[in-house]
Amino acid sequence: MAPVDPAGAAIQSRHALFALGPESPAGAAWQAGRELPPMPAGHRIVVFAMDAAVELSVAETVRGGTSPLPLSRTFADAPFGIDGMQLPADVYTLARRSEGPIRLSVAGPAGSRGAWVLVEGSGATELSSFQTHRRQTVGDVVEIAAMPSTIDGKDEAVTGAGAGRIDAATMIVTTPDGRRSAVPMSAETLHLERRIPGAVYGQFTADQPGMWLASVEVSGVGIDGEPFLRTAEHVVPIVVDTLDLADARLVVDSRSEPGAFRIGIPVADAAPGQHYRVHAEVWGTDANGIELPVAWVGGMVTPEAGLATVRLDARWIALAGARAPFELRHLRIEDPDHFVELAARERLPLPIALDGSRKSRDGIVIDEAMRMGPRPEGFDLAKNTGSRLLLVHGYCSGGVWPTAHFTNASTFLDRNQNRTNDQFARLIAQFGSQWNSFGVVAHSQGGLASLHLYHYYWSGLDRATGSRLIQSVGSPYRGTNLAGILAALGNWFGVGCGTNNDLTYSGAQAWLAGISNASRSKVNYYTTAFRTTNWWTNDYCQIATDLVLSDPEDGTVEQVNGQLAGGINRGHTAGQCHTDNMRDPAQYRDANRNAVMNANAAR
Repeated sequence: MAPVDPAGAAIQSRHALFALGPESPAGAAWQAGRELPPMPAGHRIVVFAMDAAVELSVAETVRGGTSPLPLSRTFADAPFGIDGMQLPADVYTLARRSEGPIRLSVAGPAGSRGAWVLVEGSGATELSSFQTHRRQTVGDVVEIAAMPSTIDGKDEAVTGAGAGRIDAATMIVTTPDGRRSAVPMSAETLHLERRIPGAVYGQFTADQPGMWLASVEVSGVGIDGEPFLRTAEHVVPIVVDTLDLADARLVVDSRSEPGAFRIGIPVADAAPGQHYRVHAEVWGTDANGIELPVAWVGGMVTPEAGLATVRLDARWIALAGARAPFELRHLRIEDPDHFVELAARERLPLPIALDGSRKSRDGIVIDEAMRMGPRPEGFDLAKNTGSRLLLVHGYCSGGVWPTAHFTNASTFLDRNQNRTNDQFARLIAQFGSQWNSFGVVAHSQGGLASLHLYHYYWSGLDRATGSRLIQSVGSPYRGTNLAGILAALGNWFGVGCGTNNDLTYSGAQAWLAGISNASRSKVNYYTTAFRTTNWWTNDYCQIATDLVLSDPEDGTVEQVNGQLAGGINRGHTAGQCHTDNMRDPAQYRDANRNAVMNANAAR
């Protein structure tokens, strides 16, 4: 429940992504290029262009002159993307190693616009890049850190000066309304108490709400002596901060619900009907006056009459053996879609007089009411009939599950849409309200949204019976590197479903920080990856995304980032990819797995 360490959600990049050519269609034929470090034979270059006539060429610089390097177009119109958001790309392979630096050129005919180029990196150096803080409201200064990273001879990660030298660094910032500007990066940091040796930092002031993009581009030399060029693509949601903690005095009500305290947090300027994610810790003291943690409180809260109210079950106080004075600590109020902090207090006096040290702990069993509060009045009455298994798709997608593999099931459809986890979850709840109870089998982001629904809202999930409440396949619980790259490409070409922060590394970690282990334990999840044919073959699910994902991966989600700590890992399968039109069969078409999920599903 604690805020995430931003460095823990760092992008680790071995690629370079950059735009070449005019942003809008040019009236005449055009050509654009740039210098790249030497590349070994077999390395790939991917070109994204709206016009099929855009051409790529490369030449090596040797002894002051240039000579063409042979390229082979390995794939034409190869898909690159997440679920239903797929961009076509041409994939080229370098036929032989370049002896010197490379001059890469892209040319387009009259009436065409520029292209984006994705280059596979060589050498052992990666770029480690992260946002140094979570201050993301209009008017805040956003800071991105970048530094070299590598694995040393002891198989340990090394970052900063010990991993290499940065010679040049720039951050390309794109505003929500499409304006692009270059920001120089330097060794000076605004938000960290201590700068990291060998790191560079770039800052920009967020002067409007919406999705900002910050693409870091760094060149230098690794400790292996190899020159490198790397980029990292950050999605930075900026929200309007209209919320204020109007009064430092908490309002406690213990009469409206026997055995519990309703803690009212005074807020001002809350948008009418707007809900927020609230987290806080309750602390008391033991018999010796030593500070004692009691419980977390919070959830999705809609302020009423100037109060954002959270609930504390009195049994937590008895279980901890705590007594007054009590405090509310580390209070955070965040927006529900991006989990940006809108208001916070480190400590607030909590006027509760209960002496839990005098209460017996015997017989206290942590139950649903302690963790989630009492069920709403009338919730357990069967307003609708029947039970159901919901088949849920992912981001920018539609019905993917073979319905013939499941019984007593209905397909949730929100075709080709971009939803935050919170928006997605509430749509699932609305669809599921046709039945008295339901369980879920979900693909990709559908797994995140289903877990979000169970943790924050009452729904038919809470009335379901059966061994597996939520089952997911290929869900990026810790994010995917594709989200930031697709944001940059989609913004340039004006295509796709839109930017989804919850699918980035940093966005997924911020979301996951609010999900308790008790809720995670309701998720049974599976991961898959490409089939490995032999040790000398470069195996993949999607040739273009293979450049930016770490093996093993399913073409969209890396196995390591498909893990859900606290969830139930039901296994990993090789030879299955994330969706159709990849090299191996789609993971959701596995009839044997689907039969197991169907037989064990709660409904």
